[in-house]
Formats: sequence, C-alpha cells, structure tokens
Amino acid sequence: MTLALKKKLIEAGRVLAHEGQGDYVAGHVTARLPGGSGHFLMKPAGIGLEEMNEDNVITCDASGARIGGTMPRHNEVFIHSEVLRARPDVNAVVHTHPSHVVAFSSLGKPFLPVVSDATIFDELPIFEETTDLIVDAKRGAAVAKCLGKNNALILRNHGIVTCGETVEEAVYYALKLDKACKVQLYAEWAGGPKKVGDAGDSKIKGQRNRRQDLYQNVFNYVCRCWSRSNGEHVAPVCETVVEKK
Repeated sequence: MTLALKKKLIEAGRVLAHEGQGDYVAGHVTARLPGGSGHFLMKPAGIGLEEMNEDNVITCDASGARIGGTMPRHNEVFIHSEVLRARPDVNAVVHTHPSHVVAFSSLGKPFLPVVSDATIFDELPIFEETTDLIVDAKRGAAVAKCLGKNNALILRNHGIVTCGETVEEAVYYALKLDKACKVQLYAEWAGGPKKVGDAGDSKIKGQRNRRQDLYQNVFNYVCRCWSRSNGEHVAPVCETVVEKK
C-alpha cells in the first residue's frame, strides 16, 4: 500500500509540473498513510515536483516532523499537517503557486463562473491573514479553518491549497482552479466579464464535474501526456479509462 501511494504521489508531481504548476523547487503535495496514525508522505524540499522518486519521498508524522527519508522537509509542512488533522475526509493536499491564481488574487475581485471549470467551487475562500509562508502549526491551523469543508482556497498573493479524498481529486481541483482564474483574467483584461454562467446552470455543471471517475481520467490523461513528452511508452487508452459509477 505504501509503495503504491508513493508512486501515486510521484505521478501527482509530474501532473502538476506538466500543467505549469511547478515553481522551481517550491510547491508540494502530500498523501495520508492508511492506519490512523496521522502520518503522511510528502514531496521533499530542494527538488522540483517532477523530480520525486521512490527513494526521495519523505514521511512526516501528524505534527509535521520528518520521521522517514533523508531529504529535507518543506517549512510549509504545516499546511498539510493541519488540513489533514482538521479534515478526516481528506487524504491528499496540494500546495502550489500557479501564476494565474496569484495574479487573480491581487485584483480583489469576486471569483465568477466565467468558465465551467469555476463551477466546481461552491465557495472559494481567500486566506488573507498573511501573504507570507505558512511556517508554523498556528498558521497552518488558520489555513485549515479558512478552508473549512471546501476543496480549495486561495492564499492571497501566494498560491493555492487544494485537497481531496484521493490524490487525483486534490490534483484535479488544483488544475481546475488555475484554469478558471486564467480564463477570468482574460475576461478582466478585455474590460471585465459582462456575462457569466446562470446560477442554476452553474450548480448543475458543478455537480456534474465533481466525480471520482472524472478526477481519475483527467489525472490519467495528464500522466499519459507527461510520459509521451518524455519519450515513454503509453498504454492504449482503452486500458486506462475509468467508467462512471
């Protein structure tokens, strides 16, 4: 189980990097280990998201202390430890610095359903307590409180935090949030959105686009893209598509 989860975390890093969410060696993703210990796997500090492998992924305990692996731990581990502590329904957390989201957060404007990707966010909290790094448990707990029961929030002028029951779900929210902010930025640059999605339509679209099969298929698709871009063999699509339950 641990090895399979580690491999999934490695794939998550590749997916995020392939979709433009790498920030040199910044950004991190975690996955809760089963068993109720509160321990979780984490990308180590000092490397890019796409550079994780089975030997360098680290393990942290519920307080954020490194208990496994030899590479250094990110000082923003408390985003992950405190969200996982506050949300027993969550098994994976992503923190990255997508440029479109950071730029959008500086405008101080409401997040609107300009594009369907935005409709999956019933609420989008903005954490404004600080624009600095989240380097202690108190600040991590404040982020978790701001997140509430949502799957994503924006750290103003900083980045995003997304989470999910699975690694695939947490990554899906990260990708969709960046795209939604990107499209709204385009509209703002053109003078501001004049028409947005109807509230009723947005609710229906949001519900339709929050599905585990969709999280899995998007994740698998970007994994295939990453593999092809690196000259690797890609299995036929008919062997990888997940059917809707």
